[in-house]
Amino acid sequence: MRPVPLVLSLAFGLAACGTPEYRAEQSVCEAQWLQKIPPRYERQIVERVRYIQVPTGVSTCTTNAANVQTCVAQMRSEAIPYTAVETVDVNKASRDVQIRACAVKACTARYGNPECRTGS
Repeated sequence: MRPVPLVLSLAFGLAACGTPEYRAEQSVCEAQWLQKIPPRYERQIVERVRYIQVPTGVSTCTTNAANVQTCVAQMRSEAIPYTAVETVDVNKASRDVQIRACAVKACTARYGNPECRTGS
């Protein structure tokens, strides 16, 4: 497998959302590369973060015309790291690179540019 040149890597990022023509080429390439590099699923331990709201200890109070005071506690988000076991496709990253390279190559050949932009 050859390394992907930086210029093509940058073009991949620009074409990621892409035109309908790009997505069509990408779909064809995806079908081809799913056969060449099929998914291989493995269970892996991954690091995740969840966020919870915790009080800061400060309250904001308001008093209305009837002299009734209402207080609301200020909150902040706190990150809680945890580990999880997930099933991941270990071939996805290498397959995605090939799919993007294939789509860019097809777009360049057919439309003269890596994004499949038409002359409009």
